Amino acid sequence: MPATRPAQPIKVYGASISGHSHRVKLFLSLLELPFETIEVNLRAGEHRTPEFLRRNAFGQVPVIEDGDTTLADSNAILVYLNERYAADPARWYPRDPVGAARVQRWLSVAAGQLASGPSVARVIVLFGQTRDATDVIARAHELLRVMELELAERPFLAGSSATLADIANHTYVAHAPEGNVSLEAYPRVREWLARVEELPGFVPMTPSRIGLAA
Repeated sequence: MPATRPAQPIKVYGASISGHSHRVKLFLSLLELPFETIEVNLRAGEHRTPEFLRRNAFGQVPVIEDGDTTLADSNAILVYLNERYAADPARWYPRDPVGAARVQRWLSVAAGQLASGPSVARVIVLFGQTRDATDVIARAHELLRVMELELAERPFLAGSSATLADIANHTYVAHAPEGNVSLEAYPRVREWLARVEELPGFVPMTPSRIGLAA
């Protein structure tokens, strides 16, 4: 159970198709925290309106409002939720230097190789873009090959139990096939996905075009 509870449900401004939004909602669910989702219509440009830009000047989802606190960036939000509400913050973000560094490494991967590989490949398909995805798909497979090798040594990305590393990386890997990135050649990655999905409170991101409609 969470160490504390928010005074009111946390507002999550996000898009149903966004893996960045989903990782925040997933962690809120794992922590059993109440939250309210406000859908941001990306195709209609709601993330570029003055009202939204006051919440996040970069015009990106997700953004949370927790009382008087407004935060953007999904990985930053994960850290905030953990430090403020987790009963055992060290479970999700270790306190020892090596453990913390290992988690931070995968948070960086989520913002780097994952975002520029599987995430972009999926965006190309969902938004019907005509750009050549060859290089993007190649980057995705390069990441998956590294994951496959490292998951031969441990059950989760940063150690023997699930951490923020797994929460940050799960969604876009699980939905990589939507961007024509097959997971067939990566059995350990698929086993890792299944382990994350067995966590109490796990909620999936349903493949959807909600948030894209005009």
